[in-house]
Amino acid sequence: MVGMLQIITYLLAFYLVLKGIEILYIALASNNDKRGGMVFFGIVVLMICIFAAASFIKIQDEQAESVSAKANTEIN
Repeated sequence: MVGMLQIITYLLAFYLVLKGIEILYIALASNNDKRGGMVFFGIVVLMICIFAAASFIKIQDEQAESVSAKANTEIN
């Protein structure tokens, strides 16, 4: 069960990074005169998405290690 949750978390992290890249791509493709602000916003959103993805993966991995350690102590 924990393995499935880890896979779902990895997929969520990948999706978040792709969405951040998509927002940046839309800003870069804009022909608007005020494109600089949109590019800055796209970069900030991409950085937030990468940070959130890394945080989710770290939290899920810690949880999986905790469950694994508890299962190993109960078996022994």
